[in-house]
Amino acid sequence: MRIGELSARTGVSPRSLRYYEQQGLLACERTPSGQRCYSDDHVRRVALIQAFLGAGMSSRTIARMVPCMTEPNPDRARIALTAMHQERHRISSTIGSLVAARAELDRLIDVNLNFLADTAETGRVVEG
Repeated sequence: MRIGELSARTGVSPRSLRYYEQQGLLACERTPSGQRCYSDDHVRRVALIQAFLGAGMSSRTIARMVPCMTEPNPDRARIALTAMHQERHRISSTIGSLVAARAELDRLIDVNLNFLADTAETGRVVEG
């Protein structure tokens, strides 16, 4: 498939797909005239790249993992595994921070709801 079809199937712009290629995240075959040719494996790869980017990984970090996904060997697997563990730890820390922020937001929502309920019952603003 050509870049336009990969774009349509993944929802990722051709410009972004070319960027992924420049960053070493995506490799493709070329026709004799230089057009890019992609396969269904590329659709899955782009989805994985999008998931990693959505989780806050940098293209540099993803690029450290890509060679292991395409051409596995023990050295690449060790490098990729180290990067994966680091990113897993970073994501877990982020999840913890988000859970704490959500809990605080829930508390503030309750405070606000109680304030509004008290105001509605008394018809006046209750000074804190």
